[in-house]
Amino acid sequence: MHKSLLSALLVLGFSGALQAAEADTGVTEVITRQLMKVDARIPVESVSKAQMPGMYEVVLGTGEVLYADRDGEYFMLGQLYKLSDDKGFVNLTEERLNTQRVALMSAVAEKDLISFKPEGEVKATIAVFTDVDCPYCRKLHDEVPKLNAMGIQVDYLAFPRGGERTAAFTKMQSVWCSEPDQRAENLTRVKGGESVEALVCESPVMDQFALGQKVGVTGTPALVFEDGSLVPGYMPAARLAQMLGVTQ
Repeated sequence: MHKSLLSALLVLGFSGALQAAEADTGVTEVITRQLMKVDARIPVESVSKAQMPGMYEVVLGTGEVLYADRDGEYFMLGQLYKLSDDKGFVNLTEERLNTQRVALMSAVAEKDLISFKPEGEVKATIAVFTDVDCPYCRKLHDEVPKLNAMGIQVDYLAFPRGGERTAAFTKMQSVWCSEPDQRAENLTRVKGGESVEALVCESPVMDQFALGQKVGVTGTPALVFEDGSLVPGYMPAARLAQMLGVTQ
């Protein structure tokens, strides 16, 4: 949650909350109107009953999740846990975010990914948001042959950390604008510090950057597993394989 929104919520205090809606169908409107008091630009995507009785889960268009009572008088910003006898503390918020990530990532067209595939059976797939000028992204890329050898496919998405007006964006656009059968090689070359032909096209680079922000990427590399789990930062191939349940 952005600090500005958190501050606004605390300062406002939501005094004078609206009366409770007579039916759950009106809760979305009530909570949305309350949030509009803070900032009319807050994008409420959905409101549904949370697993915690009496609370509602509010999903914002930014991908963030918060919780509210049915009157929109009390809000909780943070993660909601449930105590399970067999699993201990279960992070319900992260489970919800994982579900969202799966849906968002599945909407990415395969042609817009730069994939490094195993020669044999694909045992697992990871999506990696990368910046070609990021040292740890380059370190992770050095591990890709090991991952492929273990049956792990690596699908790259662009995430130029500084946005569109950066050298990284220019390089990545050239990579994504190259011929499909040359993209993987060009990505490897650029990550290795080499140059490729400068190209301009209607690339998916900034769309993927926006997607990364929506799924919670704040730095690179950032890995998204098939179950929607978000893993930030570099990790050796052996450790990744262990997390994915892939035997070496």
